[in-house]
Amino acid sequence: MSSFLSKNFLLESKAAEKLYHEYAASCPIIDYHCHLPPDEIATDKNFDNLTNIWLDGDHYKWRAMRTLGIDEKYITGDAPDKEKFMKWAETVPYTVRNPLYHWTHMELQSYFDVDELLDADTGEQIYDECTALLQKPSFSTQSLIEKNNVKTICTTDDPVDSLEHHKKIKEDPFGTKVIPAFRPDKAYSFDDVQGYNTYLDKLEEVSDISINNLEDLLSALEARIDYFHTQGCRLADHGVEKIYYAEATTEELSNAFDQVRGGDNLSKSQAYSLSYYIMLELGKMYESRNWVQQYHLGALRNTNDRMMRQLGPDTGFDSIGDFSQSQTLAKFLNELDSTDQLAKTILYNLNPSDNEVMASMIGNFNDGSTKGKMQFGSAWWFLDQKDGMEKQINALSNLGLLSCFVGMLTDSRSFLSYPRHDYFRRILCNLIGEDVDKGLLPNDIEWLGKIVSDICYNNAEEYFNF
Repeated sequence: MSSFLSKNFLLESKAAEKLYHEYAASCPIIDYHCHLPPDEIATDKNFDNLTNIWLDGDHYKWRAMRTLGIDEKYITGDAPDKEKFMKWAETVPYTVRNPLYHWTHMELQSYFDVDELLDADTGEQIYDECTALLQKPSFSTQSLIEKNNVKTICTTDDPVDSLEHHKKIKEDPFGTKVIPAFRPDKAYSFDDVQGYNTYLDKLEEVSDISINNLEDLLSALEARIDYFHTQGCRLADHGVEKIYYAEATTEELSNAFDQVRGGDNLSKSQAYSLSYYIMLELGKMYESRNWVQQYHLGALRNTNDRMMRQLGPDTGFDSIGDFSQSQTLAKFLNELDSTDQLAKTILYNLNPSDNEVMASMIGNFNDGSTKGKMQFGSAWWFLDQKDGMEKQINALSNLGLLSCFVGMLTDSRSFLSYPRHDYFRRILCNLIGEDVDKGLLPNDIEWLGKIVSDICYNNAEEYFNF
């Protein structure tokens, strides 16, 4: 693989090479949004085999395998782990020009020093060698994190979570901070009334607050925010299709909550107004504690009813949605800003047609109080590949200040995903290097290198201030 994944992979100019090797490559990682399981970090887990650490839960790979005609038993079914891996190995050569082809080989090279291309012929040897390495202490979860120079990890945690594993990590620390992030989506998701009330019963228990009305709900959520804060949390995250809105009086909001708490379905307008109000009040709570709020917008989830019944959510049947985002998002941010209660905010879009919408939206609410207070978040999910990253960087550059960007995150459940930061850094350096070559930027590597290292690490360190 001498010409593929060389040390100058994705770097197409001398300026790009210097920017990457001298300024980007050595920056620590602040992974401020991911889905790593805290229990697997706390127990410093070693995985049984390469399938367990690499394929389990990875719906990017699952979608590719299904597309190639691989039977579900080798994907989420009961086939032996090695057979599942061999089906993935057969699939890899056919992922050319999909980011999975790059990520797969970057991860094999970065973690296991495997330079061979993965395919049906090399799969068994790669599986056996990597599985043997995974049994070593140097391949435990904490070791893998430290190997990648990760300074801080922010997991994604529900308000009802005990955070017991975060406590254990704090009591027995290793070289990386592991911090919870507050994800309250279930507190304003009303599609399944029975499920919603079961969730509120759990929230009652952990908050020690009886939830009989809307104000009780907000009090319970605030109690959990305070609890998360004591455990080091400084971020909240929301995953919604869009910010929905419908006009409602205070009385109508209270009545709507009473209705759903009583077990009755809400109309669409009731659900929209109530979820909007709850998110608005949460936003005020975040600002008062100097938290950062994140909004992941635009996913169309669980589109395949048959597979949803069979496998449940987060199994590879979501897609980009084409929701109109700008008007209600602007209203939401403006309502918080009008009382000076708008927290530092990161907006992520899943539909690439919204790149310029988000890049221009953040400029409406920057107020000089904080460098880069409003952030256009890194390319997310279906967009966290070369083309998507380039488009996000270009939109932000054209309509905002790329130099204030807080950079990349993994948004991953896998301990082998940190090369995505390296992927981003190479793409960033290549774009800036290309501009130098074209005479669009001065050949001042020291200055541009500072910008690069700020985006890769320093801006996030200053912005989140963990």
